[in-house]
Amino acid sequence: MTKAAEMAKTTTKSSFHLLWGLVASTVISAVGTIYIANLLTPDEYGLYALAIAAPTLIGVFRDWGINAAMIRYTAQYNAEGLQSQSRKVITAGLVFEVAAGIILTVVGFLLSTLFAGIYQIAAIAPLIQIASFTILIQAFLVVAGATFTGLERMELNSISLIVQSVVKVLLIPALVIMGLGVFGAIVGYTIAFLISGITGTLLLWLVYKKLPRSNTVNINPQEKPQSETKNTIKMLLKYGLPLSIAAIIGAFQGQFYTILMGVYVSTDAVGNYSLANTFVVLITFFATPITTMLFPAFSKLDPQKDKQALQSVFQFSVKYASLLVVPVAAIVMALAQPGISILFGNRYTDAPLFLTLLALAYTYTALGSLSTGNFINGQGKTGFMLKLSILGAAIGFPLSVILTQQLGVTGIIITVLTSGLPGHAISLVWIKKHYDLTINWSASAKIVFASALAGTLTFFLQSTLVFANWIILIIGVATFIVIFLPAILLTGAIDKADIENLRQMTTSLGPINRVLSPILNLIEGLLEKIKPTTEPPTLLELKETTP
Repeated sequence: MTKAAEMAKTTTKSSFHLLWGLVASTVISAVGTIYIANLLTPDEYGLYALAIAAPTLIGVFRDWGINAAMIRYTAQYNAEGLQSQSRKVITAGLVFEVAAGIILTVVGFLLSTLFAGIYQIAAIAPLIQIASFTILIQAFLVVAGATFTGLERMELNSISLIVQSVVKVLLIPALVIMGLGVFGAIVGYTIAFLISGITGTLLLWLVYKKLPRSNTVNINPQEKPQSETKNTIKMLLKYGLPLSIAAIIGAFQGQFYTILMGVYVSTDAVGNYSLANTFVVLITFFATPITTMLFPAFSKLDPQKDKQALQSVFQFSVKYASLLVVPVAAIVMALAQPGISILFGNRYTDAPLFLTLLALAYTYTALGSLSTGNFINGQGKTGFMLKLSILGAAIGFPLSVILTQQLGVTGIIITVLTSGLPGHAISLVWIKKHYDLTINWSASAKIVFASALAGTLTFFLQSTLVFANWIILIIGVATFIVIFLPAILLTGAIDKADIENLRQMTTSLGPINRVLSPILNLIEGLLEKIKPTTEPPTLLELKETTP
């Protein structure tokens, strides 16, 4: 089996373990969110969102790229059989993250009144102070998550996610019902993070103690033991600092947009936007495992030794990610109105429009939006990613101010959809120039066409129906599937080689593979009647170029 095929199996398995955790935790959280949104008024829900936004913004300055660097080096060391080096990376990452987390938690307390002044809501200051504890708690979660990702133990990450969601669902509604309102919601939110942080740290310790210790003898007895940790931190920062600055810029953009809404938009509209963002998780179920696992996958590949594998993994990552994410985005866009109305009636009238616009961003998956950044970072070119982030910020900041004043929340979403496109186009050109890699544009176009066709027809059908919203939703989902599946086959977006690739990628999923196998057999049977003009090689047929 080729290196590309082996990596595909490992990445698929890890992505699945993250997927079930995301699905379970998000479904649990969604139940709690729906309940909380019904217990609170739109104004109160908007206040809850704004109170969380301030510590989130401050927390961006805690990481300094340590998270990404930990994933990269633990994945690299694991692939090279140098697991003992991972112990040093984990220790250094934990020391740095916790120290920064303590400092920034104090900063969150001190700046709470400043944010209250910006929002012109005096009552929000104590809420921000309570939520500021999550800055420190997330330090432990970040180190645990980076370790689990780099060592491909995503089932442990899923456990932490589920624990956090369960506590949220049980605690926040209980505190709100007790009469504590938004204050109770913030307290429950913070305690949920605390329990999840404790769980993640315990799981991290179980992984850490199983890693072999380094056999290297310190030949310089004058060297302090702490210097090894300092040197490792320097190594992590050297790689991660450009990514950190890029992440700070990106996160600050997001929180700046939230602050703009707090200034120019009513809390009612902010509540509608926050609710729409909650429903976007229906798409991130599929997008997040892909983006999470592609980074360590690309980190393992050397462009000189693994050129053939690198080309295969890059193209297949874009194609198969598009097959998962783009149709899901299309169906969410088509059925946003009945989906939200089932749960909230007419209370959040703007949320369906906001959800439709937010989902549009995930159609960029067909352009490689989930792969290019991970590819560039995985190859260690973090400085180039920083330049792209600066470009996006240079476009996004002024554009958001102009559009928010004119269009409110819609202006923010338009900014998000457009500000990153120039940078993405540049990244595609850069990857082509330096690595001679490109997207399978024909396959991407066919996937987008099939998704757009099914989504458009589904939208117009559901808009003409006069049944109850839950009936419209069921009819809409069935309609989308009935249109999309023949369209994806007739356009030739997938072929027999893809079916064989998917078979190989899912063999490590155990019982799940027994469910998927009949589906793949059915699709293959349908493809027998549609003879493709060309048969690209499968992952099994791709040959290694490594001597």
